[in-house]
Amino acid sequence: MAYLEITLRVAPDNRAAAAGVYEKYKQLFLDTVPGATSKELLVRDEDVQVLHAFRNAADAKAYLAGDLFTRDVVGELAPLLEANPDVRVYETVRAG
Repeated sequence: MAYLEITLRVAPDNRAAAAGVYEKYKQLFLDTVPGATSKELLVRDEDVQVLHAFRNAADAKAYLAGDLFTRDVVGELAPLLEANPDVRVYETVRAG
């Protein structure tokens, strides 16, 4: 399993619009992105995070290179951002 965490600095006035982008693409992401298993929006005072779950890190990295992310999601979010997103891919490790 792998997680893609994208942290976005969005002004409070733009958070509703950013949440709208999340909602617009959530089901399309789940229905069409290979290996995608979940997507959650996490909001705190200092930023907004989108946590995506995938079967593996290769699927997460492929999503980051695909049109849905690079053209559609980033294209709509870019005017709302105060800084470049912080993008991280994590893999789960099983002990033992």
